[in-house]
Amino acid sequence: MRLTTLREKILNASLVAEKIVGKKESLPILSCILLDADKDLLLKATNLESAIEINLTCEIEERGVVAVPAQIFTQTLRLIRGEKVVLKTEDKNLIIESSGSKTLIKAIQHDEFPLLKSAAQEKGGVVISRESLLRGIKAVIYSTSTSMIRPELGSIYISVNNSDITFAATDSFRLAERSLRGAASSKAGDILIPLKHGAELIHILERSQGEEVTIITDDSQLTVAIEKVKFTSRIVAGTFPNYKEIMPKKFTAEATVLKNDFAEALHKARIFSGNEQSLGLHLYPKRKIFTVTAQSPDVGEMSDSIDAALEGEDTDINFHVGYLSDCLPSIESDSLILGFSGAGKPLVIRGVTDPGFTYLAMPLNR
Repeated sequence: MRLTTLREKILNASLVAEKIVGKKESLPILSCILLDADKDLLLKATNLESAIEINLTCEIEERGVVAVPAQIFTQTLRLIRGEKVVLKTEDKNLIIESSGSKTLIKAIQHDEFPLLKSAAQEKGGVVISRESLLRGIKAVIYSTSTSMIRPELGSIYISVNNSDITFAATDSFRLAERSLRGAASSKAGDILIPLKHGAELIHILERSQGEEVTIITDDSQLTVAIEKVKFTSRIVAGTFPNYKEIMPKKFTAEATVLKNDFAEALHKARIFSGNEQSLGLHLYPKRKIFTVTAQSPDVGEMSDSIDAALEGEDTDINFHVGYLSDCLPSIESDSLILGFSGAGKPLVIRGVTDPGFTYLAMPLNR
């Protein structure tokens, strides 16, 4: 193998591929990036549960295949100063040359590299903008359960219906939903992407240049294709909870506040909430009082008033501070509406000018 390419181009590709490599010491090939030089250069990586293939246009003088440890390959490319690099194989190892520097990286037998399979192409796919897919996944991923005891709760739910696409995630204590109207091609279907692969997909989308993404699924796999990158992962065979049933239909009290004011109060409450991370929200509409409180025997206590437009019944209720603050970066509005549905019942948070996002948090039993 012998080829010439731009250092920045192959470095960016290797940084994306490195995210997907496996960590199993018993299978060293999984910690590698496979470089397959044919008509173009293909960079491949897999951890057996997900895989990636990146196509790069290069000046290829001699075809060949080599597998090298991803971390060493990426670190070497980072430290090279030259604009162009030459990659070639000698005695089955990889040589990297650039601007007077020469590096030899010991290769691993590439025949052991697993075959990468994609979802069946004949079933067609959903086309969505890269920005919309990234926006939707990031808006809900923090609400996904970190446990796979119930795989459907450890997954990001994506539903496409008549060109509208909905993203949702829940760990049974809170739920986030982002709906995007007219964002996808007019196909229908539901997908459950495991949390780990959702995080991998965010990493890929943030570093990709293409404007449109094609999503193809079959019974067990998801393939996401963007420009010259193809990402494949398993999907969960299950049914996401019918969360619409638990959404409150009416509220006993509501507070409209500036998002920054609420975020600052939550940040301070986190400091004083101790190990339990519990805070209290106190609404007294007739007296026009809305306060956030927190206390810890080891740190102290705080009580901050927030300017708010209030209506409804007096309400005192406790929440995990993280369950309220996690959603704020996903709300594309300067003002929030907090809808309280009564003692022991969920709080619903929406943006005043962001109707596509809904967040539900269950209170603490105190």
